Amino acid sequence: MSLNGTGNAELDSQSATIETEGDETTPLSNASRAKGASFASSVFNLMNAIMGSGILGLAYAMASTGIVGFCILLTLVSGLAAYSIHLLLKLCDLTGINSYENLGERALEKPGKVLVGIAILIQNVGAMSSYMFILKSELPAAISSFLSPDQSGDAWYEDGRLLLILVTLCVVLPLAILPKIGFLGYTSSLAFFFMFYFAIVVVVKKWSIPCPLPHNITFFIGSYQVSNASDTECTPKLFIVSSRSAYAIPTMAFSFLCHTAVLPIYCELDRPTKARMQNVTNVGISLSFLLYLVSALFGYLTFYAHVDSELLLSYDVYIPRDIMVMTVRLAILISVLLTIPLIHFPARKAVTLLLRGNSPFSWPTHIIVTVVILGLVVMLAIFVPDIRNVFGVVGSTTSSCLLFVFPGLFYLRIARQPLKSFDSIGAVCLVVFGLIMGVTSFSIIIFTWTHSS
Repeated sequence: MSLNGTGNAELDSQSATIETEGDETTPLSNASRAKGASFASSVFNLMNAIMGSGILGLAYAMASTGIVGFCILLTLVSGLAAYSIHLLLKLCDLTGINSYENLGERALEKPGKVLVGIAILIQNVGAMSSYMFILKSELPAAISSFLSPDQSGDAWYEDGRLLLILVTLCVVLPLAILPKIGFLGYTSSLAFFFMFYFAIVVVVKKWSIPCPLPHNITFFIGSYQVSNASDTECTPKLFIVSSRSAYAIPTMAFSFLCHTAVLPIYCELDRPTKARMQNVTNVGISLSFLLYLVSALFGYLTFYAHVDSELLLSYDVYIPRDIMVMTVRLAILISVLLTIPLIHFPARKAVTLLLRGNSPFSWPTHIIVTVVILGLVVMLAIFVPDIRNVFGVVGSTTSSCLLFVFPGLFYLRIARQPLKSFDSIGAVCLVVFGLIMGVTSFSIIIFTWTHSS
């Protein structure tokens, strides 16, 4: 389950060469490459790169923007994501470059490569932190759900921070420290089915929890205790504007970021042309859009304004031992646990390239970088109180850069088309939208933090 475009495509070969002609039917060179992946397989790989923990926060985003507002924003972000990939593919065919970092170097020389590397590192650290946060919050609930109620109390397994540290040391670190972890790519093939099952459970459970919510139950959103819903709160809102709305677009950007995986998938596509890869992108983003919309809509219509920023936690209060919720929680936990090493791989690669360039492999550097990155991620997961903070901060900074700003800026710098051309105007709009969205959302989030503290 890869959230930020660093799934199994990042671990595969990226050595395929590209023809340097710029038309849309120019294929990647088939020299020294085996038969590529089918269209369906490429769509599946791209969806694995898109779908991830962001799906758990989109119901909260709908509760913060309203149904119509959410649909407009989700359509806008997904459309711009597909268009920014279109610009990256044009640059890929134009230059023969098949990695995001090298496109940055071509556009802005060495600073561009460093900027992209740092953005990918921060994005992957944010993604790993969101996954670790899920482990911290969901593992105690998962263990408790399989035990009898009289065994609950102050047991050690109810401490999410302790469980997170144990799982990191016993499972994540041994897998992440391997120099080659390509075999874990096979586990990501389950991601789409886990997400599809998650959406089904959210739809089905809409009719298991009545509204208004039971009056004898209190529950929490973030760190605030919230009173139960009243009859008037069971009416869905079409438009909502509040300080919480600042988290909506960053969460969506976080959820649609797959751009670092697009070019490797393009290289491995059978009969690769820009038009064929664009069709892969359109299908993958459209299917992800549908799953995101269905899960967010029915999650919101279940809890309305009281939906938790991590949707699965909302079910614990009302149906804590429900079989479907238990199984979907277990499936997502397994997927998250095995995906963290996959996301760690490109993060470690970015740090190693920034520190040592193309120097030969060194075990001491490899181990130190691995431990430092995982230590930082665990600390973030332990001390960040709410997963929406991860989505908000990372989404408004590195996600907006990788999704909007960099593709538009690189196209303007490399393609050098007339500013009146359609793609040049589109590239300018991407850069402007990304900067406005990122700065505005980040500023409101910081303002909200300072006032709430």
